[in-house]
Amino acid sequence: MQKIEVFKVPMAAPDDLSLFKKMIHDKQITPNDIIAVLGKTEGNGCVNDFTRALTTTVYKSYLAQELKMSEEDVLHKVAFVMSGGTEGVMSPHATIFTKKDVTPVSRKGKYLVASSGYTRDFLPEEIGTTVMVEEVARVVKALMEDAGLSDPSDVHFVQIKCPLLTSDRIQDAYERGKQVVVTDTYKSMGYSRGASALGVAVALGEVEKEKITNDVICHDWSLYSSVASTSAGIELMNCEIIVLGNAEDSASDLAIGHSVMKDAIDLEAIIEALESAGMKVDKLPSKEQKAQIVNVLAKAEASTTGKVRGRRNTMLTDSDINHTRHARAVVNGVIASVVGDPMVYVSGGGEHQGPDGGGPIAVIIEKK
Repeated sequence: MQKIEVFKVPMAAPDDLSLFKKMIHDKQITPNDIIAVLGKTEGNGCVNDFTRALTTTVYKSYLAQELKMSEEDVLHKVAFVMSGGTEGVMSPHATIFTKKDVTPVSRKGKYLVASSGYTRDFLPEEIGTTVMVEEVARVVKALMEDAGLSDPSDVHFVQIKCPLLTSDRIQDAYERGKQVVVTDTYKSMGYSRGASALGVAVALGEVEKEKITNDVICHDWSLYSSVASTSAGIELMNCEIIVLGNAEDSASDLAIGHSVMKDAIDLEAIIEALESAGMKVDKLPSKEQKAQIVNVLAKAEASTTGKVRGRRNTMLTDSDINHTRHARAVVNGVIASVVGDPMVYVSGGGEHQGPDGGGPIAVIIEKK
């Protein structure tokens, strides 16, 4: 029987592993059990955010030493999903997922299970297309089976790190006589995130595969996943995927639940996510309940309408600060005010991840 544990580790800088190393030294975390590292790094979250690659590099290098294996082998053992941008009060940190086999326990109810894996590398011309949708759907289905998640309704969050287009990658496609989905490298992040999210939607039966064409990706916002969270980065050419859910065949002491924020200030969705995880909340979580919250995972984006609840905002028209940065700061502030902790995971850019202007939100709690 699998036992999943989750550890939230503060970071003083993108290359700071001091607390992580201490947890290993104190035997709180066993390096060989680590299956995924989900990080919030303090860069700009855009194309030129190299804090994501830096954090991946230091974790990969350290684990290679600890596990006495090559860095390449570490990359095949551990999924490194780094999301840039910790605007506002969001605190940089890493969430470490471990998985080990333990003696079966007899109890009722469903508890946290997890599985991580990878797609193949994509060619530049495949990024943001139905090719990516189909490959992500294939891997998500395989990871669900590996985690023991036979019912799609038991899947509460699917985190994906996906690639983006750079000038060199675009030129490579042109030299081979191929066209890319978009030549704007920043916009390519959205297409990659959107195609990856639709892959999750297809795998879970949220959207029929036949409805997905290249023309609907990043155009038809009525098609989306309620549990997908995708983040694009320059540091990879494949998708790294973490599937999280609840199952009876679990020895974990944790559970996960989710909801969907309808907009950036949807406080009620946070409460719904807590209750989905099994926490009975009276208006707001109590001090004792807040202590049970391991982490919150959420998506944030600016609505294409330029409004929230009928009120105009400038997120899409601010030439100095990118709209994804505005959105992350707002959503993190709303979540932090409810759970009493600004150290939560909020990723920007919600193409096909929840409704326009909203996004999925999941909560991992200690189940009492």
